[in-house]
Amino acid sequence: MIKGIGIDMVELSRIEKIIENKSSFVQRVLTSNEYELFQRLPHKRQVEFLAGRFACKEAFSKAWGTGIGSVGLHDIEILKEQSGAPKVTKSPHKGNVFVSISHTETSAVAQIILEVG
Repeated sequence: MIKGIGIDMVELSRIEKIIENKSSFVQRVLTSNEYELFQRLPHKRQVEFLAGRFACKEAFSKAWGTGIGSVGLHDIEILKEQSGAPKVTKSPHKGNVFVSISHTETSAVAQIILEVG
Protein backbone atom coordinates (compact mmCIF):
# COMPACT_ATOMS: atom_id res chain seq x y z
CA MET A 1 0.00 0.00 0.00
CA ILE A 2 1.28 3.48 -0.85
CA LYS A 3 1.80 5.72 2.18
CA GLY A 4 2.86 8.80 0.24
CA ILE A 5 4.06 10.25 -3.03
CA GLY A 6 6.27 13.32 -3.34
CA ILE A 7 7.77 15.23 -6.22
CA ASP A 8 10.11 18.21 -6.38
CA MET A 9 11.92 20.21 -9.06
CA VAL A 10 15.06 22.33 -8.70
CA GLU A 11 16.59 24.82 -11.13
CA LEU A 12 20.19 23.90 -11.97
CA SER A 13 21.25 27.57 -12.27
CA ARG A 14 20.31 28.13 -8.62
CA ILE A 15 22.39 25.15 -7.50
CA GLU A 16 25.34 26.16 -9.71
CA LYS A 17 25.47 29.59 -8.02
CA ILE A 18 25.41 27.93 -4.60
CA ILE A 19 28.34 25.66 -5.52
CA GLU A 20 30.34 28.53 -7.08
CA ASN A 21 29.87 30.67 -3.95
CA LYS A 22 31.30 27.81 -1.85
CA SER A 23 28.17 27.88 0.27
CA SER A 24 27.83 25.59 3.28
CA PHE A 25 24.54 24.52 1.64
CA VAL A 26 26.31 21.56 0.02
CA GLN A 27 27.28 20.05 3.40
CA ARG A 28 23.85 20.90 4.87
CA VAL A 29 22.15 18.91 2.12
CA LEU A 30 24.52 15.98 1.54
CA THR A 31 25.42 13.26 4.02
CA SER A 32 29.12 12.39 4.25
CA ASN A 33 28.61 9.41 1.91
CA GLU A 34 26.77 11.57 -0.64
CA TYR A 35 29.43 14.28 -0.34
CA GLU A 36 32.12 11.71 -1.08
CA LEU A 37 30.36 10.84 -4.38
CA PHE A 38 29.80 14.56 -5.12
CA GLN A 39 33.51 15.38 -4.80
CA ARG A 40 34.49 12.81 -7.43
CA LEU A 41 32.32 14.41 -10.11
CA PRO A 42 33.17 17.09 -12.68
CA HIS A 43 31.49 20.48 -12.10
CA LYS A 44 28.48 19.96 -14.41
CA ARG A 45 27.69 16.60 -12.81
CA GLN A 46 28.16 18.10 -9.31
CA VAL A 47 25.40 20.60 -10.13
CA GLU A 48 23.09 17.85 -11.36
CA PHE A 49 23.95 15.57 -8.43
CA LEU A 50 23.32 18.20 -5.75
CA ALA A 51 20.12 19.39 -7.43
CA GLY A 52 18.87 15.82 -7.74
CA ARG A 53 19.66 14.93 -4.13
CA PHE A 54 18.04 18.13 -2.83
CA ALA A 55 14.95 17.47 -4.97
CA CYS A 56 14.84 13.87 -3.63
CA LYS A 57 14.97 15.01 -0.03
CA GLU A 58 12.27 17.62 -0.61
CA ALA A 59 10.13 15.02 -2.41
CA PHE A 60 10.66 12.56 0.46
CA SER A 61 9.52 15.14 3.01
CA LYS A 62 6.37 15.74 0.94
CA ALA A 63 5.65 12.01 0.68
CA TRP A 64 6.32 11.71 4.43
CA GLY A 65 3.72 14.41 4.96
CA THR A 66 5.80 16.77 7.08
CA GLY A 67 8.05 18.87 4.86
CA ILE A 68 11.71 19.53 5.65
CA GLY A 69 12.11 20.39 9.31
CA SER A 70 10.35 17.44 10.91
CA VAL A 71 12.64 15.24 8.85
CA GLY A 72 16.16 16.59 8.37
CA LEU A 73 18.20 16.61 5.18
CA HIS A 74 20.76 14.24 6.74
CA ASP A 75 17.98 11.87 7.82
CA ILE A 76 17.65 10.89 4.15
CA GLU A 77 20.51 9.48 2.09
CA ILE A 78 20.41 8.71 -1.62
CA LEU A 79 23.35 6.72 -2.95
CA LYS A 80 23.25 4.46 -5.98
CA GLU A 81 22.80 0.87 -7.02
CA GLN A 82 25.67 -0.93 -8.75
CA SER A 83 23.80 -0.14 -12.00
CA GLY A 84 23.98 3.58 -11.22
CA ALA A 85 20.28 3.95 -10.39
CA PRO A 86 19.57 6.11 -7.33
CA LYS A 87 18.69 4.28 -4.12
CA VAL A 88 17.47 5.62 -0.78
CA THR A 89 19.84 4.01 1.71
CA LYS A 90 18.74 5.88 4.82
CA SER A 91 15.39 7.37 5.86
CA PRO A 92 12.91 7.35 8.74
CA HIS A 93 10.48 5.28 6.62
CA LYS A 94 10.36 1.59 7.58
CA GLY A 95 8.86 0.30 4.32
CA ASN A 96 10.04 0.41 0.71
CA VAL A 97 11.18 3.72 -0.77
CA PHE A 98 11.17 4.12 -4.54
CA VAL A 99 13.06 7.03 -6.11
CA SER A 100 13.46 8.45 -9.58
CA ILE A 101 15.64 11.41 -10.58
CA SER A 102 15.74 13.10 -13.98
CA HIS A 103 17.60 16.11 -15.41
CA THR A 104 17.14 18.50 -18.28
CA GLU A 105 19.51 21.30 -19.32
CA THR A 106 17.82 23.60 -16.77
CA SER A 107 16.20 21.46 -14.07
CA ALA A 108 16.38 18.37 -11.91
CA VAL A 109 13.23 16.59 -10.81
CA ALA A 110 12.79 13.78 -8.30
CA GLN A 111 9.87 11.59 -7.31
CA ILE A 112 9.58 9.46 -4.19
CA ILE A 113 7.01 6.77 -3.44
CA LEU A 114 6.74 5.39 0.11
CA GLU A 115 5.24 1.92 0.42
CA VAL A 116 4.09 0.09 3.55
CA GLY A 117 2.99 -3.48 4.14
